[in-house]
Amino acid sequence: MGRMFGTDGVRGVAGSELTRDLTLRLGRAAVVVLGRHGQGRPTFVVGRDPRESGEWLEDALVDGILSAGGDAIIAGVQPTPAIAFLTTALGAASGAVISASHNPSEYNGRPRRRGSTG
Repeated sequence: MGRMFGTDGVRGVAGSELTRDLTLRLGRAAVVVLGRHGQGRPTFVVGRDPRESGEWLEDALVDGILSAGGDAIIAGVQPTPAIAFLTTALGAASGAVISASHNPSEYNGRPRRRGSTG
């Protein structure tokens, strides 16, 4: 496993380095950290890209947030700037985007093909 934490987030191959358990723990940790900074019960806006692994990564992140006492607004498939906008507009404590961005598709599963249901 290479370096997972960078200046722009957490990176790793979905399903091997970036696992459901790790993603769940990241959600929990985010609630704990924001709680230490006076957020009480923080709300997170969570968005993702349409890649195949985005759904299970989103589920794991939200499960972690909820299990630690936070709240989550699931925005679904959105461009990254939309999550920044929604976080501010909705008064949320933080936002998270699940996206492989410019990385190869295995970093967040395979891209979903148009018309594909799964």
